[in-house]
Amino acid sequence: MIFEWQVFCKSTVDEEFSPRCFGIGGNTTYLDWIVSAWGWTLSVALLALVVALLVGSLMGILRTVPNKGLVFLGNAWTELFRNVPLLVQIFLWYHVVPALLLSPEMRREVPSFVLVVLALGFFTSARISEQVKAGIQSLPKGQRYAGLAVGLTLPQTYRFVLLPMAFRIVIPPLTSESMNIIKNSSVAFAVSISELTLFALQAGEETSRNVEMYLAVSILYFVSAFTVNRIALFIENRVQVPGMIGSR
Repeated sequence: MIFEWQVFCKSTVDEEFSPRCFGIGGNTTYLDWIVSAWGWTLSVALLALVVALLVGSLMGILRTVPNKGLVFLGNAWTELFRNVPLLVQIFLWYHVVPALLLSPEMRREVPSFVLVVLALGFFTSARISEQVKAGIQSLPKGQRYAGLAVGLTLPQTYRFVLLPMAFRIVIPPLTSESMNIIKNSSVAFAVSISELTLFALQAGEETSRNVEMYLAVSILYFVSAFTVNRIALFIENRVQVPGMIGSR
């Protein structure tokens, strides 16, 4: 099989080759397109990760506090979002939630990008909630009692005693979730976000070079996930406490 990687230097308009490949001063090339699609993929993944970390951490904390109402809220959130398939959640946010909560005029104003970020972020938050809960519960109970005994309030005990240790423990599973969220961002193609998977589908049909398109997209997914893995490993090595659970 002969690969024709020069297909990325073709114009997306007339299939003519661009001498500069990136289409500077001319038509957009497939290389321009895939770089743009990569940017959309990273944007969806990074913003969804921020949502997932904030919401997932909050729900994980609520599931460990001595309050049945808050525990129920955290458990309900986690079970709801982790037991419905991600693609179904994408369609719910895209078709159902705006129809229930927004007027027809407002629906047209909400970008599908925002809906995908929320869907992917909330889906991942359920998994992060489990990890944060496990990290807090893995600590000796005496740490919480010690914090309360020296006069700290419960929120202060979490902030200054429990969470700094718990988050160090859960960095490895959070690394996996960060990598997964990049790969799961591929479902955004279902609502026409111009990310890598949609690029591969459309560019492969236009050029009949599916092999090159899907290989290029796979390489970019790998590079993105591997980079996240290296960054997280660096952070883990910098913040770990010798002798603590999960330290290397």
